[in-house]
Amino acid sequence: MENEVKLTKLANCAGCGAKVGAGVLAQLLGDLKVLRDPNLLVGFDKSDDASVYKVTDDLALVQTVDFFPPIADDPYTFGAIAATNALSDVYAMGGEPKLALNIMAVPAGLPKEAVHEILRGGYEKAYEAGVIITGGHSILDEEPKYGLAVTGFVHPDRVLTNSGAKPGDVLLLTKPLGIGILTTAAKVEMASAEAMALATQLMTTLNRAGRDAMVKYRVHACTDVTGFALLGHACEMAQGSDTEIHLHVDDIDLIGEALELARMGLLPEGMYRNRSFAEPHVDPGTVELAKQDMLYDPQTAGGLLIAVDPADADALFAELQETVPSAQRIGTVEAYRGGKRIFLH
Repeated sequence: MENEVKLTKLANCAGCGAKVGAGVLAQLLGDLKVLRDPNLLVGFDKSDDASVYKVTDDLALVQTVDFFPPIADDPYTFGAIAATNALSDVYAMGGEPKLALNIMAVPAGLPKEAVHEILRGGYEKAYEAGVIITGGHSILDEEPKYGLAVTGFVHPDRVLTNSGAKPGDVLLLTKPLGIGILTTAAKVEMASAEAMALATQLMTTLNRAGRDAMVKYRVHACTDVTGFALLGHACEMAQGSDTEIHLHVDDIDLIGEALELARMGLLPEGMYRNRSFAEPHVDPGTVELAKQDMLYDPQTAGGLLIAVDPADADALFAELQETVPSAQRIGTVEAYRGGKRIFLH
């Protein structure tokens, strides 16, 4: 199948790099009228990963939707990555995904075998997560696109948002950075097979283990690091929590080959959108420019960024070291002093 169709050649953007920039999105949503409901625990007002609606005192629904153009040439792999990415938003809210609907756009000339493999990749990843895909919707389009609308469950009192971080919290991250740079390099055949195998492994690893670990501890905020990059999502966390964030760049796991490519200037378009949004709020200190670029790199199916109570940080970090691709202790949350929101050290 891989020899028959090269999906990335059919798309202008790849994966979460296709997302509308955070700044533009905020303008588009700015003056929309929204129905108020006391049972709506989380909406889009603070740029959270999913919406949460309280059904009973013990049950709330978590809902999200995510889809994008191909980030892998192999149809099965593309489907698995897209499903992993869509499911991640529910995990980031502390929830358990349960049901999903397919969202698919198909070029008229795409072989039916390729379409089947995309769906199979999504179905098998959903099955791994314990999620039932119950149907969906498909349309004809010039570019292939695939993703899921996901519904999960969470206790109303245990919802995690990106806006609950508190001064003193320790910041943990569960996957390395650099996926956007690697997938961009792959399109011009400048990424090694080993690096792309790592990227695929990371993009098809569910954030379930990170979620299962963090809900045992006093976690105050969480978000998954995807299209808006580490600094974009950290900026939203700092703004939503009215705090500032200090990141220790040497403690962040940057994929080595991606860093070398960044030093060569091979960067995805989404990196520039992320920099435009977040850079006004970031004090870069003396951090090397290429490393800064890595922190603006759009990730697809990236890891969880967790703000945990300092008293629980060591225990959660130790558990994550046994269960996630790359457990990292990357910084702290501090009281906001005015001015910049993010400080790189």
